[in-house]
Amino acid sequence: MSLFAILTEAFNFFRNHIRQLAVLTLPLLLIQVAIQLWLGNEMLQADAENPQFGAVHAAAMMVLLLVFSFLIAALTLYLELRSQGHDLAPAQILKASLPFVPPLLLAGVFSGLAILGPVMIFAAFGPLWLIGLLVSLYLFSRLAYVNFMVVVERLTPFEAIKSSFKFSGPITIKTIAVLMLYVPLSLLAGMFSQVAMQVGFPLQLVVEATFSFLGLFVNIALFRLYMVNRKTPDADKTEA
Repeated sequence: MSLFAILTEAFNFFRNHIRQLAVLTLPLLLIQVAIQLWLGNEMLQADAENPQFGAVHAAAMMVLLLVFSFLIAALTLYLELRSQGHDLAPAQILKASLPFVPPLLLAGVFSGLAILGPVMIFAAFGPLWLIGLLVSLYLFSRLAYVNFMVVVERLTPFEAIKSSFKFSGPITIKTIAVLMLYVPLSLLAGMFSQVAMQVGFPLQLVVEATFSFLGLFVNIALFRLYMVNRKTPDADKTEA
């Protein structure tokens, strides 16, 4: 299936199920963005020569990771259930997502370290940071399906990382193309957030949560790409 067809089907799914997606994900996104904004403000106010970060900041980071893992678990489970023709209430999906939070958190930490590692290492060599960025983007594309491997395939974190790397090989270019959709979304989010910042925290929270919600389209497109390329008899099934 062409990339255009995959993006079209993902857009139709997002449009047709936008209300259910909003009810399911927006509460978690608001919590996630609120923590991110608070941590960002704390970093800006910290002494550049002697930054002080205590237990409250560590706790906030842990909660942020847990909320993000919960969000990804709920979204992925929702996509899986809809692809099978099931229609569960948001509360049921959230409850069923809880067991996936620990393995997703662990898989996310290790895959995140693998993705960020090259750009951080090459950044120490000045202009070579661009090579590190390209390597990180490549690894991002190869590990973009880890959450699907955990939730849909029911694999352990390390099995999910290995399976994502193997699975994504033939579709790396398409995966990178989908991931690049984050770039214009991030640029627009940054522009609107700067304007909202002048008004106050509530508006900035709403703006950034809205763009984070729109960013879920990328996850939906990746899920469609994943479903099309799965080695199962029902790989073609999805609901538009």
